[in-house]
Amino acid sequence: MAKKRYRRWKRRDKRVPKSPVTLIPLGGTREIGKNMTVVEYGDDIVVIDAGIAFPDEELLGIDLVIPDIDYLLENRERVRGIVLTHGHEDHIGALPYVLPRLNVPVYGTKLTIGLVRKKLEEHRLVRQAKLNVVSTESRPIKLGSIAIEWIRTNHSIPDGAALAIHTPAGVIVHSGDFKIDPTPIDGRRTDVSRLSALGEKGVLAFFCDATNAEVPGYTPSEKVVGETFDQVFEEAEQRILIATFASNIHRIQQAIDTAVDHGRKVAIAGRSMRENTAVAEELGFLKIPKGTLVELEELSRLPDNKTVLLTTGSQGEPMAALTRMANNDHRQVQIRAGDTVIISATPIPGNESLVGRTIDNLFRLGAEVIYKEVAQVHVSGHASQEEIKMMTNMLRPEYIIPFHGEYRHLAAFLKVVEEMGYNRDRVIIPEVGDRIEVSRGRGVINGQVTSGPVFIDGLGIGDVGHIVLRDRMTLANNGVLVVVVVMDKQKGKFLSGPDIITRGFVYVRESEALLEQARKQAVGVLKEIEEKHITEWSVIKAKIQETLGVYFDVVTGRRPNILPIIIEV
Repeated sequence: MAKKRYRRWKRRDKRVPKSPVTLIPLGGTREIGKNMTVVEYGDDIVVIDAGIAFPDEELLGIDLVIPDIDYLLENRERVRGIVLTHGHEDHIGALPYVLPRLNVPVYGTKLTIGLVRKKLEEHRLVRQAKLNVVSTESRPIKLGSIAIEWIRTNHSIPDGAALAIHTPAGVIVHSGDFKIDPTPIDGRRTDVSRLSALGEKGVLAFFCDATNAEVPGYTPSEKVVGETFDQVFEEAEQRILIATFASNIHRIQQAIDTAVDHGRKVAIAGRSMRENTAVAEELGFLKIPKGTLVELEELSRLPDNKTVLLTTGSQGEPMAALTRMANNDHRQVQIRAGDTVIISATPIPGNESLVGRTIDNLFRLGAEVIYKEVAQVHVSGHASQEEIKMMTNMLRPEYIIPFHGEYRHLAAFLKVVEEMGYNRDRVIIPEVGDRIEVSRGRGVINGQVTSGPVFIDGLGIGDVGHIVLRDRMTLANNGVLVVVVVMDKQKGKFLSGPDIITRGFVYVRESEALLEQARKQAVGVLKEIEEKHITEWSVIKAKIQETLGVYFDVVTGRRPNILPIIIEV
């Protein structure tokens, strides 16, 4: 059956292409997160992934960041579907915000669609969603003139896949997030034979995961972590807590297997951890022996040396279970001296200080904390340099497009493939929104489409922009000072005030002289306004802001956000 399928696609690829295929990254290049790529041929558009990014410290109050999909909305009648590589948040997390505006079919492997379904249920969107389960063993899915084939790969979540995108212009391969693991936990190795067959037939362009392009050698197998777990369990005399990503099903499986081997019961803390393990177990991707799991409430009734707690919080997130335990703020679990805490993850860039603070707090409470720097309790799910070379050698693409990395990762990737003999003009490093056109013998960037970050703040989608963020940054850095005056609208006279209220600028009780002098400055400018018969609000506000801004800058070296409020009577 498989050989017949591959011969069929080989015959089809002999057609002479009439035009190049257009590739547009709407996210995921020169950045980590919010992965989304557009494949466009003729009247057909297929979207690869729809992910989120997490906000950095400058995006005050922002919950999530998603790609701008205006280009897709402008061409909605041409969008044939969204195809998914795997079930991580940076590849599926934007779907609850995309599908209400662009309700097209979604295709993915069994576990990926299972996680998507759970996510859409939370947003009450699952009933109208068009979810389709595909397999790495099934025929390519035809979406207009484009056909998509899922190819088995390894990553830190099961059921991940690379994509072979068959177009009349040629085959595009998208690696997804990958590594080449010779001993995967589920026994499902990367489909090297299929990837090599694509290389024999000819690959036009290859989107390659560049996350670990700076790392020499090979990424260690996931099984290495299981061996470390076994050593830690052997030595631990009391409770064991393991924090990892809720989506790292392979890691969770190894923790459960090790607990069973050492006669320990397992409880789970953290909503996302509970939900993901339930989905993975239901779909057959997580094997939990009967009687192993116990409710969190039962943990305190069992001997400490017979318990393991799997928990969220490996990134130091303020509201995650482990963080609250470290802060002595968890309702059901208190850290005790002698507990062993394993942080089985590496900090996402920007989370280092949060993770460090959590580790410090755990040590203060008397726990023994084991993390990546002191033991091999985490391995990456991304390919290192030698695996990038292996994948590239199998596919032998005409053009290579690194993605899933900041610019330093992409620069390191360029060096790796240049060592393999690729010329610089065969490696395309786009910016978000670039239109890449590729055909045999030609690969160019030809213009841009509307693109960029869209901020999610509470229930608001895109209603917070850079001006609002700038104001938030000003408030955070310098505080706010409100000047209230009452004005007779008819006579243009000020009846009372100015009253000054401040937050986050100075401590009022210790700065009464400063604020009294500021009030006198405001009185002076109001008298000037009366004398000149100025009644235009915008002018009055501007003069108050300018006068007080200069005063505070001279006296304190700081300039708060000054908000004049004029009450007309």
